[in-house]
Amino acid sequence: MAQSLAALLIGSILDFILGDPRGLWHPVQGMGRVIACLEKILRRVFPAGKRGERAAGFVLAVSTPLICVGAAGLLLYGAGRIHPALRFLLSCVICWQMLAARSLRTESMKVQEALETDGLEAGRRAVSMIVGRDTKNLSEEGVVKAAVETVAENTSDGVTAPLFYMILAGPLGGVAYKAVNTMDSMVGYRNDRYQYFGTCAARLDDLANFIPARLSALFMILAAFPAGFDGRGAWRVFRRDRRKHKSPNAAHTEAVMAGALGVRLAGDAWYFGTLHRKPFIGDASRRIGREDIRRACRLEYATAVLQLLVLGGLKAAVILAFRAGIL
Repeated sequence: MAQSLAALLIGSILDFILGDPRGLWHPVQGMGRVIACLEKILRRVFPAGKRGERAAGFVLAVSTPLICVGAAGLLLYGAGRIHPALRFLLSCVICWQMLAARSLRTESMKVQEALETDGLEAGRRAVSMIVGRDTKNLSEEGVVKAAVETVAENTSDGVTAPLFYMILAGPLGGVAYKAVNTMDSMVGYRNDRYQYFGTCAARLDDLANFIPARLSALFMILAAFPAGFDGRGAWRVFRRDRRKHKSPNAAHTEAVMAGALGVRLAGDAWYFGTLHRKPFIGDASRRIGREDIRRACRLEYATAVLQLLVLGGLKAAVILAFRAGIL
């Protein structure tokens, strides 16, 4: 337990400082290949149609985390057989790679930089790299709003949720969560191809994020105060708007972000040529602007640091209590 906590602390620091170095292989790439390979096999094995696709999707949802955790577990076991220090080093690397705080900031800040240096069309191209909606007709306000919403949602998916699972279960907890999250991002769509095949993956992702999304929102509210944002507004909008999304989890951090920044997020959006009607989240106390992307990233970092300190501190207290014979 102590080693896994130390590995998480080191991995978090590496992520905050370095992010994902370009050109290096990332474990999520391996997860993606596993999912794509399993999909091809399962679609051949199970019959076409609603029941067959749902059965195939269930097998995918069960087998993907098991394969990914099993592979990571074998690597850690093999490293430990060579030397305990090598196992610890590998644990640090896994924790680092399961987090995306720096990468989220880097990619979202590219949107602000593109708008400031090359104009609206460049901003649209930049934001299209981090969102799933159609971006070719977005106004500058729409581009900024899309980037801020991405930071808000992915603060949970990419940072605080994996932190939560790694505090609970060490590096393998982070691998399990990331496998589920990656699977949902690949097959968890309500379209012709994945309407039934991706159902189980989407439900499993909802379940995996149920507690982390709510914890992330609460830590984001608390982080808003020392980070210089409107913590009271964050709490008010969170209570009012946290359910304004089809996903049971997505609107929690979006609502906090909207309240903390004093802007209005969400609303109607185009996806693959189809207009999706969505309620607004937050209040238009002021017009959202380019600098709000940087401000959203600052709140993302503050939230991650606060959660790491609080939950990491609680785990350290439990470890000390066990060693002292109190527990």
